[in-house]
Amino acid sequence: MILNFLYYLSNKNPHDSSPVHEKASHGFRSMGIWGINFRPQKLVCVGRNYAAHAQELGNSVPDEPVLFIKPGSALSNRLLATDRIGIRFEGEIALLIRGVRPVAVALDLTLQDLQNSLKEKGLPWERSKAFRESALLGPFVALPDGMEHLSLELFINEELRQKGGVTDMLFPPDRLIKEIDREFGLEDNDVILTGTPAGAAGFKAGDRFDGRILYKGGVIASASWVAE
Repeated sequence: MILNFLYYLSNKNPHDSSPVHEKASHGFRSMGIWGINFRPQKLVCVGRNYAAHAQELGNSVPDEPVLFIKPGSALSNRLLATDRIGIRFEGEIALLIRGVRPVAVALDLTLQDLQNSLKEKGLPWERSKAFRESALLGPFVALPDGMEHLSLELFINEELRQKGGVTDMLFPPDRLIKEIDREFGLEDNDVILTGTPAGAAGFKAGDRFDGRILYKGGVIASASWVAE
C-alpha cells in the first residue's frame, strides 16, 4: 500500500511546520513542497462526512464513505463565481499524500442546481463536481502530531460560516486513507478532501473567503481568496 503518511521522504525535520508554497498559474496549481515542485494528479473527495451537512441538504447519513474524484485539471488559483449558476462553496480540510501528513485549507466548489438535476435522473455527479477550476488549495503545513486534533473554520466577509473538525466527522482521516488506498490507490501528491461541515451555500463575486486549519485550537494553516 502506498501510504506515505507513514514515513518522511526527505531529510526535513518531521516537526517542521513550514508551509508548502504554491507556484501561481492559470487553471491549475503547481505546488512546491520543501523545494520539490509537483502538481496533484487527483483529488479524492468525501461526501456527507459531516452528519449536519448531509441533513441540511436533505441527504441520508451514509454507513460508509461517499467517495468521488476530481482530476488535477479541477485545481485553480482563482475562485470564480461569475457565469456559474447555482454554485456552492464547501470549506474542507485537505490532506496531502506526502511526508508527515501535510494539511491545508481547501474550497470544493459544486454546481448545486446541476447536481440536483443529475441526482434526480440517477446520473453520475461528475459534471457538477469535477469541472475545471472547481477546487482551490491553500499552502500545506506539516502536522506536529496526530490528525484527531484538526479542525476547520471558514469566514466569508469576516463572518464565520463553517466550523467543524475530525471529532465531528463520520469517517476520520485514518479510515479514509485506508479505504481510499484500497479502492482507488493513493500515490505521492494525491490530495484527500475530507468533507465539509454544515453551512455550505452560494456566493457571489466580491465575497472574501478566509479559511484556517486549527490544531488543538491554534491556527497552523490559512488561506484567503476573493471571488471573481
